[in-house]
Amino acid sequence: MSVELLQGNEACALAGIRAGVRFYGGYPITPSSEIAEVMSRELPKVGGVFIQMEDEIGSLAACIGARLAGKKAMTATSGPGFSLMQEHLGYAAMAEVPVVIVNAMRGGPSTGLPTKTSQGDFMQARWGTHGDHPVIALVPESVNEVYHLTIKAVNLSEMFRVPAVLLMDETLSHLREKVEIPDEVEIYEAEHIEMKGDKFLPFAEGTERFVALPPYGSGLRYHITGLAHGEDGFPTNDPEVIKKNMDRFLKKFKGAEDKVTDFETINVDDIDILLVAAGSVARPCKEALIWAKNEGLKVGLFRPRIIWPFPEKHLKEFDGKVEHVIVVEQNQGQLVHEVEKIFKKSKVHSVTRYDGELITPEEVENGIKEAIS
Repeated sequence: MSVELLQGNEACALAGIRAGVRFYGGYPITPSSEIAEVMSRELPKVGGVFIQMEDEIGSLAACIGARLAGKKAMTATSGPGFSLMQEHLGYAAMAEVPVVIVNAMRGGPSTGLPTKTSQGDFMQARWGTHGDHPVIALVPESVNEVYHLTIKAVNLSEMFRVPAVLLMDETLSHLREKVEIPDEVEIYEAEHIEMKGDKFLPFAEGTERFVALPPYGSGLRYHITGLAHGEDGFPTNDPEVIKKNMDRFLKKFKGAEDKVTDFETINVDDIDILLVAAGSVARPCKEALIWAKNEGLKVGLFRPRIIWPFPEKHLKEFDGKVEHVIVVEQNQGQLVHEVEKIFKKSKVHSVTRYDGELITPEEVENGIKEAIS
């Protein structure tokens, strides 16, 4: 293992390449632009392709095409560009094309705060594109975690044939910290779906995960569409066929929940108050834990590294065991609604900041004081 001092965006790009990404289609946007810069320099060194597209819609479209041609693909953007990508994010979900989208969140809506931090895209990552669809969204806390969760995002996307979103933010994009670079990393490579009999059915029962579409040009012919389709990939209006395929989406994670569940807990035994925070906001929460201990308060932290699928089962274990749950986030309150659905016995509180500045430990401490007053 080696240790390097890296910027968050730099760590993200290098990790993507380490995970096997060989195509990057993107459009520059603050605060993610350094990811494209590093990719443009480093991808050609490993036989990869970098292309700057005309906009964010074209960027994700190019990534989808590259993945269908057999290359692991990734793009990066920020809130406004992520909004533009939603049409093709839905296409990738319906066509079951694995691709990674990095969203370095900034203040919004609209152009908002290009150089300021935010966590305003939590719900956009889940429901930004229309219709019911599976999605994986990872939220790193540090530059070191940016590196490791980028690799995990690529692996999970390939494993479950879904788009995976890495939700960074401006704080992590431009922060420089030490990153532990392992000598070896686990890279997931799925087996290609094979022809059975005289038919090739890339969307048949049992192909929803752990297998991959063979690259175009490899000898098997199949159809890709964003329309509702049957096992052969061709469009259909048959209600039974449509329902069967949509139900396959629900099976993406069933029985494999452990692979899409990742969280950290700190001081959660025998506590009265549970903080829930994701991403860079967890850092001031950890500082607040030190203050709480010195004050004689029993406070713990639950930090999901993957927020979609939401770790409902694991959070539910605290319902009734703690008196207060305080959700800390860098927006006007998004994850708090997911938490409120879970906790029926414990009181749920919200601590937010949305002016472009990172929440301070003192604000978290004040939230704890208000909850117990």
